[in-house]
Amino acid sequence: MHILILGGTTEARALAGLLHATDLGVRVTSSLAGRVAAPRLPAGEVRIGGFGGPEGLAAWLREHAVDAVIDATHPFAERISFNAAAAAATAHVPLLALCRPGWVPVEGDDWHEVASLDAAAAALDGFGERVFLTTGRMGLAAFAGRPEWFLVRSVDAPEAPMPARTEVLLDRGPFTLDGERELLRCHRVDVLVTKDSGGAATAPKLTAAREAGVPVVVVRRPPVPEGVPTAATPEEAAAWARRVRGRAYGATDTARAR
Repeated sequence: MHILILGGTTEARALAGLLHATDLGVRVTSSLAGRVAAPRLPAGEVRIGGFGGPEGLAAWLREHAVDAVIDATHPFAERISFNAAAAAATAHVPLLALCRPGWVPVEGDDWHEVASLDAAAAALDGFGERVFLTTGRMGLAAFAGRPEWFLVRSVDAPEAPMPARTEVLLDRGPFTLDGERELLRCHRVDVLVTKDSGGAATAPKLTAAREAGVPVVVVRRPPVPEGVPTAATPEEAAAWARRVRGRAYGATDTARAR
């Protein structure tokens, strides 16, 4: 069985490891977008780069005899998720979306939810002069016209356009609560801007902001394709893959055993 994982996330790497370690004869290929210069590579085969839209992905699925696709991309990788849904339907290949749960505010949080990066930039009025921006290096153009000072944290160095008053912090999670507390204190952060990426790796900043009384502008997740089954954890996704394999290959394996 050949499974294509659309990856690049912590969950995608964990899933590839789970599937690669099974004794079910599963071939795993992980596809990375190529936006990170030195990505953490998962177990199994890896390809890097785009497919050329849903038509190109559907052709790739047929050419490489893919039996199932698991979309484990970032919650804000909206285009590839819709492309995957269209391609899987065209190629008649089962598709699962591995969606990490989003963050949920708790008592003491001062969250201000918005629908987009442009809306996040517009929402900064009145929050102070020092902004901790953790939305990644893509999309900084939305904040380019803002007068505030920005601390931008990303894995790779961002490119222009970006805010005129910017300090770049190159770092990769997971981050610790003590580290996030110190960062907010040392940089005298007035407001935190983040996407609702979910997961534990970058969640400590939310706890640190709550403790420090720092407001948080949260960009809501984009819509997802309708009708695609979902899993919340790599373990659930691996179980789905085993069920798909059982339906596709169970009869053949039983015949061979006889």
